[in-house]
Amino acid sequence: MQQFQVTGMSCAACSDRVEKAVSKVEGVTSCSVSLLTNSIGVEGTADSRAIIKAVEDAGYHASEKGEENSKGDAGKSVDEEALADHETPQLVKRLWVSVVFLLILMYFSMGHMMWNWPLPEWMADNHVAMGLLQMLLTIIIMVINQRFFISGFKSLVKGAPNMDTLVALGAGASFLYSTYALFAMTDAQRRRDVDAVMGYMHEFYFESAAMILTLITVGKTLEAYSKGKTTDALKNLMKLAPKTAILLRDGVEAEVPIEQVHRGDRFAVRPGESIPVDGMILEGSSAVNEAALTGESIPVDKEPGDPVSAATINQTGYLVCEASRVGEDTTLSQIIRMVSDAAATKAPIAKVADQVSGVFVPVVIALAVITGIVWLLAGQTEGYALTRAVSVLVISCPCALGLATPVAIMVGNGVGARHGIMFKTAASLEAAGRTQIVALDKTGTITKGEPQVTDVVPADGVSREELLECAFSLEAKSEHPLARAVVAYGLEQGISVMEVQDFAIHAGNGLQAVVNGQSVYGGNARFVQEKCSILNQWKQREETLAKEGKTPIYFVREDKILGIIAVADVMKEDSRKAVSQLKDMGIRVVMLTGDHELTAQAIGAQAGVDEVIAGVLPEGKEQVIRELSRQGKVAMVGDGINDAPALTRADIGIAIGAGTDIALDAADVVLMKSRLSDVPAAIRLSRAALWNIHENLFWAFIYNVIGIPLAAGVWIPLFGWQLNPMFGAAAMSLSSFCVVTNALRLNLVHIDKEPKKNKKRKETLSKQETEKKEKMNMTKTMKIQGMMCAHCEANVKEALEALPQVDEAVVSHEDGTAVVTLNSAVSDEVLKETVESKDYKVTEIS
Repeated sequence: MQQFQVTGMSCAACSDRVEKAVSKVEGVTSCSVSLLTNSIGVEGTADSRAIIKAVEDAGYHASEKGEENSKGDAGKSVDEEALADHETPQLVKRLWVSVVFLLILMYFSMGHMMWNWPLPEWMADNHVAMGLLQMLLTIIIMVINQRFFISGFKSLVKGAPNMDTLVALGAGASFLYSTYALFAMTDAQRRRDVDAVMGYMHEFYFESAAMILTLITVGKTLEAYSKGKTTDALKNLMKLAPKTAILLRDGVEAEVPIEQVHRGDRFAVRPGESIPVDGMILEGSSAVNEAALTGESIPVDKEPGDPVSAATINQTGYLVCEASRVGEDTTLSQIIRMVSDAAATKAPIAKVADQVSGVFVPVVIALAVITGIVWLLAGQTEGYALTRAVSVLVISCPCALGLATPVAIMVGNGVGARHGIMFKTAASLEAAGRTQIVALDKTGTITKGEPQVTDVVPADGVSREELLECAFSLEAKSEHPLARAVVAYGLEQGISVMEVQDFAIHAGNGLQAVVNGQSVYGGNARFVQEKCSILNQWKQREETLAKEGKTPIYFVREDKILGIIAVADVMKEDSRKAVSQLKDMGIRVVMLTGDHELTAQAIGAQAGVDEVIAGVLPEGKEQVIRELSRQGKVAMVGDGINDAPALTRADIGIAIGAGTDIALDAADVVLMKSRLSDVPAAIRLSRAALWNIHENLFWAFIYNVIGIPLAAGVWIPLFGWQLNPMFGAAAMSLSSFCVVTNALRLNLVHIDKEPKKNKKRKETLSKQETEKKEKMNMTKTMKIQGMMCAHCEANVKEALEALPQVDEAVVSHEDGTAVVTLNSAVSDEVLKETVESKDYKVTEIS
């Protein structure tokens, strides 16, 4: 995504115009303008110069991010400089000067007229002098706030009026009418027409023009300050980036700017210092505080070979590391880029406000003109009609509509970043809150992904040490995860390795080798039963272990079973709690795994999930997600390469931070802490942001719905309600401030707080359970004898699927089963006759 800084935008109408202009550039596939950060993100192959020209042709100025590095403050990165709040100090200065001259103006225009405050003798009876002084003070305030007029009229000339146009027209109309009244009063004084002079005195609206400009500046100042607060999280992340590093060159330490560190360089980190770039520890050990990246306050112990990340703090030991990722490739830079890109994108919910904002200002101008004409036709004076028209102009606020969504998105992203939850786009922050089903990959997500030995069961007459010694020697030659678990356990127990010869791997089944001159085998029951017979007691023990979610591995020497070693992928400490929280939020939780049904059901029961889908091959996960998507909005949580297609297919893909780069790239949300409990936290944050956006949009719309008719004088004939333009300007200035301030409340959301139990969950689960039972009732499992090969499987499958009531038959000659999926009822007798007509024997149908 290319990003550009845009200056000159003042409201949603401006951002809408810029977006339309850039979208028309050849090569632009999509673009999103952020009024909050005054930036535009562009996807596609368009040349940056063409994009900048399109923005400038629309009446604004643009520059590519990173282009103005030389203009930034010393020690500040380009991104920091781009986010620095330059606007608020200028607005504050403008505001104070405006207020000083406004107070003087109000003294003469209101103080004397309403409360008879004293005036200089030369002015007391000279009404023309009084008018000239008011005009002069108003001109000064108009010059101070000339930006409204320059931007407003420039946009009007280009056919794209914005909020500044409304302010400029309102203040300008008041000033011009007052100037006309001043000249008319001068003529009346020359004719000594006292009644006319006093009448024209009441037609002065100089103070209204000045007050409108000053109050709008008050609102702009408050808005700018609040907008600055919404990017605090991103600015704080940028401040974490170290500015220097200590490189080791020929054994000598040399402090250099961070830009001079290259991949492969060796660098040193002293206790208490920040780690400058991502790298690998070569020497030393220490406790490293990674709170800056993960939000986890407990330091992590690091040793040689462990990775370290930029901006984390080395707390205790002296470390020598090798740089692996530098510059824009560091973990910190990627986090900053994720948050920045999310701010530059637009949530789908913002489209309604954008569509309204695109036509809002022209419609308001038309309403103001109609209001003035209607009151003139109703017999009111020009001054009265002008007051109503100006009130309509200055109370209307497209800014609040334009800011309603982006401010909440920015604050929400900031809160997520502080807790180690990274939303890649505004759309992903919105979509997470609409999740109805969460699909969890088992390995590495629910479980640690690191199998461990849980049971050692030696046969009668075989010692525990003998079994472990044989298993350790055999598995030491393998790289399989289960083998690594046995080897790690052997090392932990201090078992010695015996000499191994003729080692061979039987993929998916087991291992064999010659150990101390004897043939040794290790693997699953199907593999070892070819070498020796397995008694029922061993089969029962195997089944018991499988039901507990463990994988039993048989070990055989010659033709004698030495015993079973069970290995299990241990569940993460927070998995059950995370699943429970998701269920309490009314979300259905599904576990996907390639494990055997018994093992999968055991782990699913431990985790407390609603449904277990076992035997899912890596390429089949995407199809499962496709099926689940028909039942509701699905979030897929995974960490491996094989999860990438499913993460992409899901409505929202959530990647565990410790996962592969491919999974992280495919996901919409990244959990930096690699904790499953951050999944409900992310959904909770998204729901809070969505609620906040709805609040903002409601108030932005309702403000204009109530304010515009009131300003136009619709209620005057009925209730006598009317609105002074000055109060309209005050309301306009505060509307945007209120929207931004409301969004800042997201900082107070406790996303880790456990939710109250969802009352609708029981009803939802009951419905799902009914559907599940109905589905189960449409599936029958047949036990069949006589199948010997794949050809037999094909015969049985063809025969069963020829029945009109059968959708699918999954046949296995190894298990001796056929699982039949039905579309309507069929008797067991029909199924049995169909199979036995092919010369096989059906022993059971369940």
